[in-house]
Amino acid sequence: MGASEYTVDLPGKGVLIAGALIAVFLVHTLSVWYRLSHIPGPPWAALSKYWMVKEALKGQQPVAFQQATNQYGTLVRVGPNELITDDPELMRKMMAVRSPYTRGPWYTAMRFDPARDNLFSMRDEDEHTKLRLKMAFGYSGKENLSMEATIENNIAKLINLIETKYLSTERQYRPMDFALKTQFFTLDVISDLAFGKPFGYIDQDSDVFDYIKITSSLIPALTVLSNIPSLAKVLHSRLFRSSLPKATDKLGFGALIGVTKSVVASRYHPSASAESDMLGSFIRHGLTEEEAAGEALLQVIAGSDTSATTIRTVMLSLQSNPIAYRKLQSEIDDAIASGKVSSPIKDSEARQLPYLQAVIKEGLRVLPPASGPFFKTVPEGGDVINGLFVPAGTQIGSSPLAIHHSKKIFGDDAETFRPERWLEADEERLAVMTSTLDLVFHYGKYMCLGKPVAMMEFNKIFVELLRRFDFSIVNPQKPAKFFNAGIWIMEDFWVRVTKR
Repeated sequence: MGASEYTVDLPGKGVLIAGALIAVFLVHTLSVWYRLSHIPGPPWAALSKYWMVKEALKGQQPVAFQQATNQYGTLVRVGPNELITDDPELMRKMMAVRSPYTRGPWYTAMRFDPARDNLFSMRDEDEHTKLRLKMAFGYSGKENLSMEATIENNIAKLINLIETKYLSTERQYRPMDFALKTQFFTLDVISDLAFGKPFGYIDQDSDVFDYIKITSSLIPALTVLSNIPSLAKVLHSRLFRSSLPKATDKLGFGALIGVTKSVVASRYHPSASAESDMLGSFIRHGLTEEEAAGEALLQVIAGSDTSATTIRTVMLSLQSNPIAYRKLQSEIDDAIASGKVSSPIKDSEARQLPYLQAVIKEGLRVLPPASGPFFKTVPEGGDVINGLFVPAGTQIGSSPLAIHHSKKIFGDDAETFRPERWLEADEERLAVMTSTLDLVFHYGKYMCLGKPVAMMEFNKIFVELLRRFDFSIVNPQKPAKFFNAGIWIMEDFWVRVTKR
């Protein structure tokens, strides 16, 4: 027999390489799974980010996170390297001023300018602290003495718009999309505060630049990208930047970028005079023109959508709860009759109306406006949480609905809108409820700088609307459309408005 008759038919190189790659993939997948295998969660979530992305695409990620913590406990695995929690104490620990936890890659997608970070997307802790210090004065109102008057002026414009175009009578029916008009209002307020001049949404009663229309598609895309930070980095690279919104665009997000940069540039011109608005404060405290443009854009995007969410939530909840609606309206009427409330109401006066404050707190609680997970990175050495070791580099985020709908903290009816809980609670329980609610605006080194502006808006808007008008839902079977994209997008909230 010849030697060739004994030759073994070996697999080709391609098959060997494919087998090796499969083996490497399986080993990698097993090691990724094993790293956090001691922490429970949806089974497939441990193997890929598909589960998180799927829920984000459905616009239901906060609901899915809440269901996960309800089923698996206070610390749940929702991704290969991602955990979420419904523990307020853990959230405060991660966000404390001297906490070694840092912002995770989730924030990468929150860059509105692919070439640079803003205060929200910034992950360098030292740079973040420095920028916050420069901006804090402008948000606090200490250097923006016209803040209250600016909010009042825009409320007056909204009231005038309703009275001239959207009042219904026995003979005339003029339904109003409250969701849309609310966003017109918040966009004008924040642009007026930021630049000293509103964009003009209320005056024009239209979606200037098609901003709302286009961002309602853009923001969900950012939410999906935040779950896949590596993809966000690719889109921010020079190769794909040309496909992103640009300042030269005539409509949408790009047009807003262009307007923002133009306004900021005019304020940095050598001949420009100093102003006492937010941008003026930023300039005085050393922000560069590029930084100011980025932060002004962040103000408009973050400040308008989140405030609009709470205003819509409160008004929808009140119209769905006639007892609460009448209680608040009676408190307002009684305060006006006794001379405790001016016209327009002052922020200091609104703080003395207990039921109003309870309504605002309940609105923030039942639908936390910024409802993303906001993942933080476990520091070097790892951490022990609820007796479980969590290795360094793991991402831990919040389950906002689970936190703010906690029956342990807020009672068995935590899923319902009931402002009375804030007035009935004893001192100890009220303190726990209040400290938990504060997490809506985050905490410590990540506390939302826009909180004073938002609270002043809330203290004024409900009083001024309910002292003049009565509101009723047009479509009680489906009062509005909801979609979550890190913020709650509410559309088609049609109401009938009548003069009181």
